[in-house]
Amino acid sequence: MDMQERYQNQHEIDRGTRENGVDFSVVIPVYNEVDSLPVLHEQLHDALNGLDRTWEVVYIDDGSSDGSAEVLAKLAEKNRSTTNVVGLRRNFGQTAAIAAGIDFASGEIIVLMDADLQNDPIDIPVLLEKIEEGYDLVSGWRKRRKDTFLTRTLPSRMANWLISVVTGVRLHDYGCTLKAYRREVLTGYRLYGEMHRFIPAYAGHVGARVTEIPVRHHARKYGETKYGLERTFKVILDLFTVKYLISFVHKPIYLFGGTGAGLMAAGTLGVVYLLVRKYTVGGVVADSPIFLASLISFLMGFQAILMGLLAEVMARTYHESQAKPTYNVRWTVQREQPE
Repeated sequence: MDMQERYQNQHEIDRGTRENGVDFSVVIPVYNEVDSLPVLHEQLHDALNGLDRTWEVVYIDDGSSDGSAEVLAKLAEKNRSTTNVVGLRRNFGQTAAIAAGIDFASGEIIVLMDADLQNDPIDIPVLLEKIEEGYDLVSGWRKRRKDTFLTRTLPSRMANWLISVVTGVRLHDYGCTLKAYRREVLTGYRLYGEMHRFIPAYAGHVGARVTEIPVRHHARKYGETKYGLERTFKVILDLFTVKYLISFVHKPIYLFGGTGAGLMAAGTLGVVYLLVRKYTVGGVVADSPIFLASLISFLMGFQAILMGLLAEVMARTYHESQAKPTYNVRWTVQREQPE
């Protein structure tokens, strides 16, 4: 049995365990996209209705204030067999909206995309074909991106390079929302902050097969972008968290203990140097700035080791505690289930 047949058979087994499941779910976070939604919904049906697969779309209204919620409710009423809508109580952010969509989706394959018409639904079948080849995650690459170069494209390229180097999972376009995932690579962790863009890094860390394909990208037609240069700074901060969670969350003492041991060693070497200098060429010890720096380094190292021990206790508490959602649902519209 080759890899593709093995994945297909496992997919059939897994799908059978999910009541009223579909072959794949398209999860779309929505925030103030009232003009784009009717066009997007029509494009989705045009692109997916001809497929020999069962599917659904899950819209997550992330506290929109422009009438998007009302438009989504009407779309769901007209397309009850394929459309779900989940409305969040307020604007929790894109990552929390995506987490909500994943929780409410019933497909064994999850496709994420934006609601602003810059992603093209016609690329979804191509992503699914790569999944069928045995990949666990297929990431879209906006190779010909239609955004402002200095404020969007250039910062994105720099961030993609940095994320690839730090995480070891090399992709050209971490920021492209259009991706397809096997459900199993989305389980086992919660999404916070801007962490949805780091899912490929998490998946790669647990051994998922990750690939990337070029996808279409269109200029925005309606509304205004929700992101600016400040998002790049947030991504860099989140990258510290991702690196910690990937490399040290299970054994934080390796990070804090290693840093602490290095600082204590540096402090010890400083004192040894002063003592050797005093008994060879003469000189002061306690009054030397090197002594003060060495003492501070040693104490900081000792504190880092103590922090590592505390982090070890917290890590065990984290793994044993009950996971809590990152969102609160106000209302839902569920698709009609087949009889």
